[in-house]
Amino acid sequence: MTANEDQEMELEALRSIYEGDDCFKELSPVSFQFRIGDLDDSKSFLLEVSWPESYPETAPHISLDAFFNNRISPETKQYILSKLSEQVEANLGTAMMYTLFEWAKENQETLMENYQPVTSAVTLISNSDVTNNSTSVSKKKEKKEQLTKAQKRKLIGRTDNKGELPRGWNWVDVIK
Repeated sequence: MTANEDQEMELEALRSIYEGDDCFKELSPVSFQFRIGDLDDSKSFLLEVSWPESYPETAPHISLDAFFNNRISPETKQYILSKLSEQVEANLGTAMMYTLFEWAKENQETLMENYQPVTSAVTLISNSDVTNNSTSVSKKKEKKEQLTKAQKRKLIGRTDNKGELPRGWNWVDVIK
């Protein structure tokens, strides 16, 4: 098989494996993004992988330069890349994307063990501001809006027997 046939087969396999997975994103037929960890996990990171012409005989290009990773220190990025390149060397000549992604998922804790959040000029909000905002938002959610009897009657008068508003209740008349 040629390198292109290998790439096409691996691309089809990746599409079928990660179909519907929001961690995997195909940027083009030869470049992909894969998020390791959940969105709300501070130790998650985004791998950008692209295939050279001669992949899988040559190593794919792996990058951590995505904006999503801007809070990870350069030392941690270098450590992750070195560990991933060891995996690439071990799997050279075979379809390795699935193996790489799954290995990174399994070893996320090890890869990010020295993780220290990088504070940049962009993030000027202190932790106390964040906690104050989140508590005030949660207090608002707890309090439910109280309707008067007249408001409830008016609401019931507008809805059908299932409690849903009729189709087109909020349409705007464009032509006058």
